[in-house]
Amino acid sequence: MTGYDAVVYDLDGTVVHLDVDWSIVERDVRRVYEDAAIDPPGNGLWDMLEAADDHGVVDPVEDAIASHERAGARRSHRLPRADELLDRSVPVGVCSLNCEDACRIALSEHDLAEGVETVVGRDTVGTQKPHPEPLLEAVRALDAAPDRVLFVGDSATDERTADRAGVDFEYVGDGRAE
Repeated sequence: MTGYDAVVYDLDGTVVHLDVDWSIVERDVRRVYEDAAIDPPGNGLWDMLEAADDHGVVDPVEDAIASHERAGARRSHRLPRADELLDRSVPVGVCSLNCEDACRIALSEHDLAEGVETVVGRDTVGTQKPHPEPLLEAVRALDAAPDRVLFVGDSATDERTADRAGVDFEYVGDGRAE
């Protein structure tokens, strides 16, 4: 990992493990749609989030997801790669599909916030991973060029995001998680 001007990490599954039961989150988001008399679209939580704006329920859907993420961040478990955040000689950022507030809570809970110069969550910019813009926003905030940055993550989505942003990528642990 030497030779980079900055390193950006995914959060959940890479630096910490958020204690979130995603099936309960999906149930709560489905309830938001049902309360609005809308048939829930797609095949799961992220499809419902993606379609929320089209159905006029983006705020309650985001609130339902984010409340679980914030609570899960408070109960999160620190993962081995977290130690790297504090030992870096280059600027460090976080780019996550989790809401920015949950990222900041988790970093604070594990005394990692001081090692992170920027946090870009799902709600920080107008798009989310695997769109490259969230990662590029983190790269810009670190005052680095994409081709001089490493993105560390745990999923195929993270890898696609890095590829689309022109950023080198490294899997944490044994590699790809979905």
